[in-house]
Amino acid sequence: MMRTARSAGRRLTLALGMLLVAAATAVAQGLPARLTDAQFWSLVTESSEPDGFFQSENLVSNELTLQHIIPELVKGRAPGGVYLGVGPDQNFTYIAAMRPRMAFIVDIRRGAMLQHLMYKALFELAEDRAEFLSLLFSRPRPRGATPEATPLALLEAFVPVPVDSTMYWRTLARVREHLVRQHGFALSADDFVGIEFVFTSFYIAGPEITYNYGSGFDMGNRARGMPSFADLMVATDASGMNRGFLADEQQYGVVRTLHLRNLIVPVVGDFAGPTALRAVGSFLRDRGATVSAIYTSNVEQYLFRSQEHPPKWRLYYENVATLPTDSLTTFVRSVFNNFGYGGGGGSGPRSVTMLQPVTELLKAVREGRVGSYYDVIQMSRTVW
Repeated sequence: MMRTARSAGRRLTLALGMLLVAAATAVAQGLPARLTDAQFWSLVTESSEPDGFFQSENLVSNELTLQHIIPELVKGRAPGGVYLGVGPDQNFTYIAAMRPRMAFIVDIRRGAMLQHLMYKALFELAEDRAEFLSLLFSRPRPRGATPEATPLALLEAFVPVPVDSTMYWRTLARVREHLVRQHGFALSADDFVGIEFVFTSFYIAGPEITYNYGSGFDMGNRARGMPSFADLMVATDASGMNRGFLADEQQYGVVRTLHLRNLIVPVVGDFAGPTALRAVGSFLRDRGATVSAIYTSNVEQYLFRSQEHPPKWRLYYENVATLPTDSLTTFVRSVFNNFGYGGGGGSGPRSVTMLQPVTELLKAVREGRVGSYYDVIQMSRTVW
């Protein structure tokens, strides 16, 4: 009886997710309702650049305030545009909140693309939040993990559950089977080494995994202000509402439905590179679609540090200018350690999330009013 009720609940969750995504299609009618596996993989490979370097494995976000700006971000913007982001799990929270018609996640590391393919497989295999966490952490589903559970209750239910090595190997094999046999993606042996590294990291560290895992995981990272995966999942917006992708089954269903339709596309690319962003822009322009938000994390900070000529930050904004945008298209950026925005002392979070209209910044670049990362931050605003 319980299994029947659970199955019915899962079907309802998926149906709700599909309805929410379907309701957005009218806004961007030129975009496909789904991509075939061949179309998805072609878009991934043809848009991607060679593997690049970043100083961290970056398996988990380190931006505890990432939800704070969501009410402002979605204000006046109907669902159905296109989301463009960078990094790991925080993208799913922004996708669940904005309910785009399609999403692209562009990251300089091929490892990031592989992590998102791992996530894709897990989302597609897991019909609800509890099953997703069970697969991600290789822990059997606990009894308290009900569809109605809050994110806190859901994660607490997993705390006493020991990891299961048999489940780990079985899930890893299922992920490979799902990506290669079911989807037909041409992944190399090295690619699966990368996927295994990510999956093993979550198996070992569990819900306490942090941004610094690849640099040597220890609890000292928490003392340095690094939030864990669990911290991020129970975080809220500035008003105290949890808007994360694990907030409830409906939020989870939005992300899962897009994955099932091959509409969350991971791309390997430097924001200042010659191919990735321009290929995404070309794909969207050809279909009359508009980018709603560009989540940059703090990538711009690194671009402004570059000593290359022409400046990497200028190449990035030239790439952004090729994307189809409108007056509502917004940069979402994270600023760390009170860099230039006049925030408080050292007692608060390590980062603050800020917003800026894309048209405003591109105009400032054209007029010569941008010469440093400080200039960009001073033009941005946040929600306290």
